[in-house]
Amino acid sequence: MKIAVIGSGSFGTAVSSLLGKKGYDVALWSFLKDEAERIEKDRENKEFLKGVKLLDTVHCSNDMKECVEGADLIVTVVPSFATRQTAKALAEVVKSSQPLVNLSKGLENDTLLRMSQVYQEELVNNHIAVMSGPSHAEEVGMGLPTTNVVACENDEVAALVQDIFMDESFRVYLSSDKIGVEIGGALKNVIALCAGICDGLGYGDNTKAALMTRGISEIKRLGVAMGAEAETFAGLSGIGDLIVTCTSMHSRNRRAGILLGQGKTMEETLDEVHMVVEGIHTAKAAFALSQKYGVDMPIVEQACKILFENKSPKLAVKELMTREKRFEN
Repeated sequence: MKIAVIGSGSFGTAVSSLLGKKGYDVALWSFLKDEAERIEKDRENKEFLKGVKLLDTVHCSNDMKECVEGADLIVTVVPSFATRQTAKALAEVVKSSQPLVNLSKGLENDTLLRMSQVYQEELVNNHIAVMSGPSHAEEVGMGLPTTNVVACENDEVAALVQDIFMDESFRVYLSSDKIGVEIGGALKNVIALCAGICDGLGYGDNTKAALMTRGISEIKRLGVAMGAEAETFAGLSGIGDLIVTCTSMHSRNRRAGILLGQGKTMEETLDEVHMVVEGIHTAKAAFALSQKYGVDMPIVEQACKILFENKSPKLAVKELMTREKRFEN
């Protein structure tokens, strides 16, 4: 069985390693020709996932057509801002019989679409699944026990993804809630960015616990308004992914938040993290969705003001703490 992995960042590399160890013929596509050549030669992505060696079952290429030709499953792992461009490129080379599972977490800023919706617009006749959950690339690459959830309108495609990925180090559950799985995965990055800001400000465990709890409430409210099931946000793609992203130093969103909380500029922060920080890209779209659906999301709103209006993080926290009294919901 051949698997095409589209996107050679840290998680795309980790997934390629996981699937390559299972004996699949893995074709890893890189947007950059020189990067593809380096990974193929070094058998390692030294820039984004140093220390994870790729077996001979994994081959890296800059030729998308070559990578997807004959693939039994296409796995997409590109940044949210590159999803539309990638989907258009895939539309030129994939067959309608080839299923796709997207692992990227984010929203398209201009359209406010979920990632699977972007792929579906460009790949009208293909089945599009989504997989998400608490899964840092570093730990997946090391083979540490990890659990995700997959959702698709087509039960056979969801079961195929589950079968392909599952082994003793990577467990996959099925879900019928595609919207919930994607919204949880996308918006937790915004809350994790805020958790990092609180860490950078020197706040403690009480603050982070409150932020995570109220954050998942905001995510759930929006998700349900969009048609998701409330129960999904108590699962792997909701609270599970939120916990790992808010608490781990593997989290680029948390790391970026810490730097912002310490007073670094956006440019300095992104230079130091040296990876895509999806929470920054998602925050504006999440707030726009909250307005579209009439959902109160004060944490996301304050995050946008910090990120895009240079608001003082301390003032943002003060305003959140002194909002009008209300029941917990």
